[in-house]
Amino acid sequence: MRTALVTGGSRGLGRAIALRLAADGVAVAINYVSDGVAGQSAVQEISSSGGRAIAVQGDVADPEQVNRMVPEAADRLGGLDILVNNAGILLRGDLENFQQSDYDRMRRVNVDGLVAVTRAALPYLTRSPAGRVVNISSVAAHGTTMSGTTFYAATKAEVLLLTKRFALELGQYGITVNAIAPGFFVTDLVAQGRSPEELARMVEAIQARCILQRPGRVEDIANAAAFLASEDSGFITAQTLTVDGGRKEYISHAG
Repeated sequence: MRTALVTGGSRGLGRAIALRLAADGVAVAINYVSDGVAGQSAVQEISSSGGRAIAVQGDVADPEQVNRMVPEAADRLGGLDILVNNAGILLRGDLENFQQSDYDRMRRVNVDGLVAVTRAALPYLTRSPAGRVVNISSVAAHGTTMSGTTFYAATKAEVLLLTKRFALELGQYGITVNAIAPGFFVTDLVAQGRSPEELARMVEAIQARCILQRPGRVEDIANAAAFLASEDSGFITAQTLTVDGGRKEYISHAG
């Protein structure tokens, strides 16, 4: 049985990814920071469907916790074949109103956390016959025009660059490293700080910017992650798969 660690796997996109991997027969370690109830809920959902899952606590922004959490996951699962770097936070702000402390916090989670977890997982991934790393970025990194995401976009753009560099470094071990750039999905991260009316207006506006005329479903990302984590994707590395329904608004000189 193949094994996986999904950071931030207790809710939103991470939970959907964990559930899909488990449905594909992968034993999954679901990482959470503070909401142990959500973590155990995801474990129970997988277990009740006949899969195998465990919950592991750890803040990816804290290297000491990472260096405890990753070995715990690998030891309890019996190895680690797949790493999904999903954990991330969005703190809104643009040039005129951003807080440096918010930018620093986002970078600790979205960038430094990804680096720390990947480094800690490396000894286990190198022993896998088909090691996989899947990093969750964002279409914000491509230059979408949604206000309030300037510095979030900067952290997610760094994820894309690190994906390419990690692929270059880890290819010698047969490990593939790819990224997914999700478009607009109605998750806790997006809904945070918005009223239901504000969220509804945002959904309507985003739908108008998508070729498929709808927001994403968490299963859309889970399906993409499952493919990139599978043995079928063994000759794909250093790539970014954009899953956004065909977003049409990007900062460029073409429009």
